[in-house]
Amino acid sequence: MSQVTRDLALAHYARVRTLSQRAMARVEAVWRQLDQADISRSWGQAAPLLMSALVEAQTQAAMLADPYVSAVIRAEGADPAAAGTVAPRAFAGIASDGRPLMSLLYQPVIEWKVRMLAGQSATDAGRSALASMLRITGTQVADAGRGATGAAMAGRRTIQGYVRVVQPPACGRCVILAGREYGWNTGFQRHPKCDCIHLPTTLIARRQHQPGSLDSDRFTPTTRPGQGGRGFLDPNAYFNGLSRAEQDRVFGAAGARAIREGADMSQIVNARRGMTTMTAYGRRVRATTEGTTRRGEFYRLERARTEQRTGTRFARDRIDVRRGLPRFELRTPRLMPEEIFRLAESRDEVIRMLRRFGYLT
Repeated sequence: MSQVTRDLALAHYARVRTLSQRAMARVEAVWRQLDQADISRSWGQAAPLLMSALVEAQTQAAMLADPYVSAVIRAEGADPAAAGTVAPRAFAGIASDGRPLMSLLYQPVIEWKVRMLAGQSATDAGRSALASMLRITGTQVADAGRGATGAAMAGRRTIQGYVRVVQPPACGRCVILAGREYGWNTGFQRHPKCDCIHLPTTLIARRQHQPGSLDSDRFTPTTRPGQGGRGFLDPNAYFNGLSRAEQDRVFGAAGARAIREGADMSQIVNARRGMTTMTAYGRRVRATTEGTTRRGEFYRLERARTEQRTGTRFARDRIDVRRGLPRFELRTPRLMPEEIFRLAESRDEVIRMLRRFGYLT
């Protein structure tokens, strides 16, 4: 990754984010004109203005795709010739889940009315509805840009994939994906308000350690020089640069504590996706299903641990099954970090349990 491609990615990131912020400012100005005493009537007047603001921003975000991808290809010394050009308006006027955009924009109005029916004041309900509207606006503008960039990459055969570019402020889910490489035809995973972008690349993995290449910026909230991951944000440097209060807010109090103890950040963040409450060890505990499938990290750790303890070798694949090797059955629930902190009676036991459940290596 050269200095030039790095600068191109950061410039594109800034442009898309500026478009999102401008769209949100326009939407908020229109929204504040809604009449709390007659939401439906005033919505009818405001809806075309809201739609226009968002469609315009979506179109502008999509228009950035072709120049951005072509510039990156030229910077890598490849041929930017494309099989076609992006049609910006094709990415505007529809929601990223395929529904009509107006249908999505009406959801905050429904939320407003439902909150009022539940007893919330019109002002408080309207404030919450506005937050939903702004979240939708920012997400849909960024999604239009990402969708157009994906189409632009697909139309250029020299592009082999992309690197996920993450810039602060970022949530834990995005932080652990910073610099992750994906194939050109792999969808971009994102959440509401996510503003991460693609960095198209003509080579995947093989250029990571090419002499003279610039991997990234080691980005903390206050400093930028150094080397880090390829997403312009080094997850550990970012975490260490946050205050303890911000670490707790972004990663959860127990998750942040576990990371400070040396736990793997990816394991901590991913564990929350499958968090559940179950009965185990004679009590109700908070556990996770993440990593417990046959391909999961915790499953493999438990299988290896059981093999070592019992001297039994378990099947890894279908061939092993046909050879008569027994399958391993995972019966141990994977405890969440906060449950470990609650149950452990000493620092040593915390560390042992964090390692036992796959959060420490």
